[in-house]
Amino acid sequence: MNSDEMFEHLTDRQKKCIPDVYFAMIPIEDLVSNQAYQRPLSDEHIKSALEEFDVYQINPVKVSKRDGTNFVFDGQHTIEIVAAASGSRKTPVWCMIFDELKYKDEAHIFADQQKHVKTLSPYEIYHAHIEAGDERQMLIDSIVRSFGLEVTRNPKPCGLVCVNTLEKIFSLYGQEVLKRTLHIAVATWEGEKNSLSGTMLMGITRIVNAYGDSLKENVFKENVGSVSVKHIIRTAKETRPGALGYAIAMIQLYNGRSKKGLSTKKLFESRRLTTYRDETEDEGEEEG
Repeated sequence: MNSDEMFEHLTDRQKKCIPDVYFAMIPIEDLVSNQAYQRPLSDEHIKSALEEFDVYQINPVKVSKRDGTNFVFDGQHTIEIVAAASGSRKTPVWCMIFDELKYKDEAHIFADQQKHVKTLSPYEIYHAHIEAGDERQMLIDSIVRSFGLEVTRNPKPCGLVCVNTLEKIFSLYGQEVLKRTLHIAVATWEGEKNSLSGTMLMGITRIVNAYGDSLKENVFKENVGSVSVKHIIRTAKETRPGALGYAIAMIQLYNGRSKKGLSTKKLFESRRLTTYRDETEDEGEEEG
């Protein structure tokens, strides 16, 4: 049964759920995407996509064939990415073509196209990478599990919901820093509530990165672990926003009354070594 025959056997209700379109390959040079309702092109987005170009991530471009012109109303970045990746605007792309749309119809569809789209959560993206056997996520997962922990969708004992933070630590500082960060957190608080939140882990990471071997883990466990995580969070938020505030609060506890403790200035120096912004979100942190 071909498509036309299949369509004839559908109910009216079913037919209303199927757009009247057809697919064809059209050279990029024959597509127009300068309509007023379109958003400006993002050079940064195009550059980022080119760095990780994957042909399997190229979706069909939605085109309105109006007055003899192929107007793109969804996919303007796609065609620029393909043109740049292929080195030619003669390269064709698959298009989903609508024949009966007016300009106002295009604008309306463009405005509402993301209205009912459910974006993937960081956990869902991470889990898909694990299922795909992608090296970075598999290595992170192995490190996490080596400490008796697991990456989870929702908070639970020994569960890490701060997927973004784990990937940021791994990407910015490497697997050895991630290992030491998790070791310190687990050894110091043994799974106490919020001890494995994203901001807490990033705070510990800043400390590990700043002081290296000068940081004595037994001293950290004794001095910093002598107070609750809740107390550290409260002190940190009164000191400075984000992971840097957490790091300062923990180093102050680490030093205690010692006059030869670790200087908090090192935290600011190490921060300048990376262009990555300070963490301000409390990923994985619970209230109360």
